[in-house]
Amino acid sequence: MGSTSEILGISEEYIKKSCSLSLNYQFSNELFHVDKSSSDAVVIVFKGVCTVEEWFSGDRAFGETKINYKDWSKQAFPSLRSIGNEDVAIVNQAFLERFELATKDPNFGKEVGSAVEGKKLIIFTGHSSGGAIAMLATIWFLEKYSKTGSTKCVTFGAPLVGDFIVSHALKREKWSKFFIHFVMRYDIVPRIMLAPLSSIQQELVHVLHYFTANGHPYPHDSIATNLYTNVMRNTSALASHAACKLMGNTNMLLETLTNFIKLSPYRPFGTYIFCTGNGKLIHLDNPEAVLQLLFYSCQLNHENEIEATARKCIKAHLEDYKTELLDRSLEENLVCVTELEQLPLASDGTALDDLGLSTRGRLCLRAAGELEKQKLKNQDQIKTKRAEMVASMKGLREYKTFNAERAGYYNAFKKQDEKRDFNANVMRLVLAGIWDEIIEMLRRYDLPDEFEGDDSWIDLGTEFRRLVEPLDIANYYRHAKNEDTGAYMIKGRPRRYRYPQSWLEKQKGLEKGSYGESCFLADVEELLKAANNGKVDGAMAVKVQVAVAKWIKDGVLDKEVFLKESTFLQLWDKLGPLKLQQECIRALMTDITNLSIS
Repeated sequence: MGSTSEILGISEEYIKKSCSLSLNYQFSNELFHVDKSSSDAVVIVFKGVCTVEEWFSGDRAFGETKINYKDWSKQAFPSLRSIGNEDVAIVNQAFLERFELATKDPNFGKEVGSAVEGKKLIIFTGHSSGGAIAMLATIWFLEKYSKTGSTKCVTFGAPLVGDFIVSHALKREKWSKFFIHFVMRYDIVPRIMLAPLSSIQQELVHVLHYFTANGHPYPHDSIATNLYTNVMRNTSALASHAACKLMGNTNMLLETLTNFIKLSPYRPFGTYIFCTGNGKLIHLDNPEAVLQLLFYSCQLNHENEIEATARKCIKAHLEDYKTELLDRSLEENLVCVTELEQLPLASDGTALDDLGLSTRGRLCLRAAGELEKQKLKNQDQIKTKRAEMVASMKGLREYKTFNAERAGYYNAFKKQDEKRDFNANVMRLVLAGIWDEIIEMLRRYDLPDEFEGDDSWIDLGTEFRRLVEPLDIANYYRHAKNEDTGAYMIKGRPRRYRYPQSWLEKQKGLEKGSYGESCFLADVEELLKAANNGKVDGAMAVKVQVAVAKWIKDGVLDKEVFLKESTFLQLWDKLGPLKLQQECIRALMTDITNLSIS
């Protein structure tokens, strides 16, 4: 095992400095504080918030909102979504609004820009809700400066801020490593967002007042006990539901219950460091395991301990981070927990014993490790099929080349006059089957989160889409499926083409639909059908021609589109005054067909 700085990517000095600043400025009058006392780093500390309304806003049970609930958040966090499934991330609305206020302060952008220009490490940090805002700031920074700046997010006792999609997106973008969260074993705050506001509102008012008054006076024991009981009851429901899914429970009753019991959408992301209370620091970067540990590490040994444990959960948040992190060596006490699937089910004398894990808790951590391992196995399984995919695509490229001087492989495939057309269809079906299997795994999130951001799969998916989708379209219109089902682009386009297109558009930072070169012939078919019936959608005709011109200019569309017997040329003959004077269309058509476009 390496040093603390090698494992966490940040020195112990900066962790302790972040902790000290976070505790000192947690309830300052500033929205954020900038510390520039170090020569090679800038620390931006976010203050905590003091009222219930600043923790939970809006009308949702857990104060959640979709990241694109307004234009600002969609622009600030474009990566917080799953690419193929198009699931949009959910975050805490109050913390999002709080961070938006920070971005509107001209000094915030100025300080960040200056640090980036000076090639300094920017550390976003905060204690309590300040840590939640620091997380959003770090994601914002990575969206904006990931290629030019360096950053780290270090939080202390921070509540959860986003759902599973946030964790998924950060791992896909390879950003999870930038987040480090320190959590005291008994700190209630990192678990608070797992309970709906309705169950804890009265108690939270008193506890937040206790925090802002710096520990005086301590809330009545019944308040602390009720808060602890309600938070842990909801944490238990969520952890149990997650554990059942981890262990492959397919009982429909499980899903039915979630229709009646509202579970928190929030999930951990990044690296968590659990502080045991006796100096040991447990390092864990599996988000499913972290969720289980948030529940199992804060259990009662006996019923009569509930008041003492509840008091401990409140005081740990305010008092223990200084003792655990500032007064002790991190280097000597950091323990990395890996290979969770091999975790002993009984006490084994390791640091995990200091978190009081039961056998069931260890079993849940094992299941979290097994899930990650299974995702890697699924990826290895589809990797074994790459050779078959490459061979089938090679055969289709040869088929395309053979028809390049005729009507093109699209029209040849649509006619199905020769044996080679039949063979091409077999190769199409082989590839479709493999990619359908991949997409189904992605739909269920059964592959590593990094998969959709892997350049090699994006390249392979793009080649597959551009080569094979035209044949799917040809087959669709050859069998007149549009008559029964509807237009291909509305009713017939499979996920195996939509997903890889979305991957490429995300990789290039372009809007959805920018890379529709593999499916534009479906629009051509619809336009041709309308033209044969004496009516053409003028707006669609213009849109297709403009897009074709762009794709030709960008080099992503083959010149066979303009072969004399091609479907595009059939449409062109019927467009009449709707023909556009696109220069690259003019040049190609003049060169290939010797036709005038006037």
